[in-house]
Parts: sequence; C-alpha cells; structure tokens
Amino acid sequence: QVQLVESGGGSVQPGGSLRLSCVVSGSSFSGAKTGWYRQAPGMRRELVAEITSGGIINYADSVKGRFTISRDKTKNTLWLQMNNLKPEDTAVYYCHALKDQYNYWGQGTQVTVSS
Repeated sequence: QVQLVESGGGSVQPGGSLRLSCVVSGSSFSGAKTGWYRQAPGMRRELVAEITSGGIINYADSVKGRFTISRDKTKNTLWLQMNNLKPEDTAVYYCHALKDQYNYWGQGTQVTVSS
C-alpha cells in the first residue's frame, strides 16, 4: 500500500521560510509524477509545484522564485523549500503522487503565515 507522509508545516511570520518533506512508502518514485498542492479555507485545491516522471519541474506562478521543489529517489523523499512566505501562502499543503494512473495523497500539513 502506497503511503505519503508529510512533515515540516508550522507557523511563520511573513518573509520567513519553511521546508516541507514527504516520505513515500510502498512504492518508488520511478515512473511517477510527484508534487505539492495546497488548499486554503473555502478555496479549491491547487497545484503548487510538481516534478514529472521525466524530471520536468513546474511551478504555480504565485510561487515562482520563492519555492523550490526537489526529490531524492534513493530516499523516496520529496521536499518543498518555501522562502519569503506571504500570508496568502497560508493553506494545508498536500504531497501528491500520480503513478500507473492512480492518485496518492498525503494527509496534509498546515502552513500558516501571519504577523
């Protein structure tokens, strides 16, 4: 059974940084598209960043230049480095993997940016 477990969320002031981690068990990154989504209260879940199975990286326009996605296939771990955080980045962040046409989601981790 594939499981994704996120960690690293928390509360920071505007301009601060956080690093989210996602450990995948039960499968490998091989052939998978992996990424991070977020959902703010009353809003739809949206893509933040992703790495395709071919290694292409895509970012939402709102986070370009501030967030960096990376992964280590040997550790089955995905990260999201978030710098210069803004109040509008406040949301629950979800790790996601798409493999063999199946979508897998983590349980989510809360990120709150507030002064």
